[in-house]
Amino acid sequence: MAAAFISVFTLFSCQKDNNNEQQCSITTANIAGTYKLTALTYKASSTSPEQDYFQFMDVCERDDKITFNTNGTYNYQDVGIVCTPDGDDTGTWSLNGTTITSDGMIAGTVQSFDCSTLIVYVNNIFTAGDKYTFTMKK
Repeated sequence: MAAAFISVFTLFSCQKDNNNEQQCSITTANIAGTYKLTALTYKASSTSPEQDYFQFMDVCERDDKITFNTNGTYNYQDVGIVCTPDGDDTGTWSLNGTTITSDGMIAGTVQSFDCSTLIVYVNNIFTAGDKYTFTMKK
């Protein structure tokens, strides 16, 4: 359950570029907001096909929310359909470049962010070259 949120989630300040795509700077000051996991994929190696792991999560985990606070703390809330026991958690997190670390379940590298959808990945979880990718929406 909490493994689904091994990643980082970030709300960044937004600007538009010449292609009308939003770009958001990745700063600690901008990492504030509440997110819900909407997709979780896994690749066993760089040449393996991407597999949908969201479908393997318990239903009670798919509606949980994580809030990143500007003071460097996070709150994971088991909302909606609550698991037994609930998955509520709190902790601290920090940002260094595009890498988020924490004292708990939050960790990963920001792959992209458009001010509302955050995509984060974690490599080498089970084997060298594997990759989990987490997609979260504000």
